[in-house]
Amino acid sequence: MSPTGPATATTLDPAEVEKFSRLAAEWWNPVGKMAVLHKFNPVRLSYIREAACDRFGRDRTALEALAGLKVLDIGCGGGLLCEPLARMGASVTGIDPAQTNVETAKLHAADSGLPVDYRCTTAEDLAAAGERFDIVLAMEVVEHVADVALFVEACAMLVKPGGLLFMATLNRTLKSYALAIVGAEYVLRWLPRGTHEWDKFVTPEELAAAMTAPGLTVTDRRGVRYDILRDRWTETGDLSVNYMMTAARPA
Repeated sequence: MSPTGPATATTLDPAEVEKFSRLAAEWWNPVGKMAVLHKFNPVRLSYIREAACDRFGRDRTALEALAGLKVLDIGCGGGLLCEPLARMGASVTGIDPAQTNVETAKLHAADSGLPVDYRCTTAEDLAAAGERFDIVLAMEVVEHVADVALFVEACAMLVKPGGLLFMATLNRTLKSYALAIVGAEYVLRWLPRGTHEWDKFVTPEELAAAMTAPGLTVTDRRGVRYDILRDRWTETGDLSVNYMMTAARPA
């Protein structure tokens, strides 16, 4: 492994870590500063569940559809994805570079009686340690890292043969600037101002190139939009603002 590879390099942006550390107490408040993530969660979970069940030959309708699968959630925050995935039977590890987020997640999981393994560490460090998972998630994370290609490479290293890497992020378009920054942060105030930086948004072409470079194959890409009339997020073929992408490592 090269000394400049994911084992020793870091993609952490200290300013981003500090930003989300300050929000630690808000993670589990469904009407607070993380309300948009609570509304976004069902569509993310449905996407992950369906793709994982198809990949690993599981019954989508089973209560513990992901039983026996090792799942890693990178940038887990307070554990909004980790807990429902654990309820689906998965063996879940959640990592975050912000210690305050990890402590918040640990306390909530304990209160919920869920055995989630939370750690204050990075994807690069886990990859260097040789850890591997059936499913690796980096949802709404890639737009906050300092080096997209290096971060995606580290994520890909963590995927077992036959496993899946899921990523969700924001496209770098004028429409995303208008909706995700001006609309969400300044007009609707769904998110604290400064949550996102438009020049850090990643196009689907850039993300796909980063995911395939380490040997993965992109198997799906899906847009996500907010339906104002129904007050919920839905999947769409339009990738111009929010989108999700899946890549698989050959078995």
